[in-house]
Amino acid sequence: MSPIICFGQQPCGFFPRRFLQAKFVTARRLQSEIGGEIVFFCHDSDHDPRETQTILRHRTTGEPNPMNFTFTNKLQRKFTPQYLKHIPDGWQANTARQLPTYVSPAAVDAFKAEAATNVADFCLGMYRQLGLLDGVRVVRSSDPAVRRAACDVSEYFFDVPHQGEIVRARLLDGCLKLHEGGNSYVTLPPCELTKDKLSPTRDSRLRWMQSVIHCTHYVCGAGEQAYLNKADAPDINFVARDAIDRSDEAWAGENQ
Repeated sequence: MSPIICFGQQPCGFFPRRFLQAKFVTARRLQSEIGGEIVFFCHDSDHDPRETQTILRHRTTGEPNPMNFTFTNKLQRKFTPQYLKHIPDGWQANTARQLPTYVSPAAVDAFKAEAATNVADFCLGMYRQLGLLDGVRVVRSSDPAVRRAACDVSEYFFDVPHQGEIVRARLLDGCLKLHEGGNSYVTLPPCELTKDKLSPTRDSRLRWMQSVIHCTHYVCGAGEQAYLNKADAPDINFVARDAIDRSDEAWAGENQ
């Protein structure tokens, strides 16, 4: 069997965080040693807006500046999955005016050229323009075909309509719920729940992903190593990603 080298991540900034870029580097190095295919499992059905925060450093002073997408409304910001979070008119132009202070002219041009209108597609488009996706197969957790093909899991979310938006609601105690924080939940009315609207929780994601990708090697960061249940995928060889400084900051190309 030819090796399948995989790593997973939510879209993590319109310029990717440095830990994601390090996963690409680690996977390519491993591919050069053992051959095979690289697969990026993009968990774009995640809904947390904090995942796409993009920290860029001022090119002169070195001061960090956190940036992020803006969203159509509060409900979409908090609960709509990234593949459906709409980018409002004006955000791209306004952000592009700020970028020359932080990234190279080539990175600014790439940002201006990206035409996607939702958060997940925009991030993936930028990663493609930066060359990270060259020769890499992308598998998305939002893909209905992937969802239908995946194994059953005991903990999951469903993408369901609510107040004019699609939200990612957790199925708890037989009810769909939105977590408002702490012990506060909003219970949604019952609706039809089909497998093509299901996405896994963090703890069930590895087994769900593996049932579709069947990877032989998985590149994981320090945070993942702390919660991954490796017993869920005993056929995988786990590989620690390369160490990198300022891992939560953005990577905008070699000459950023």
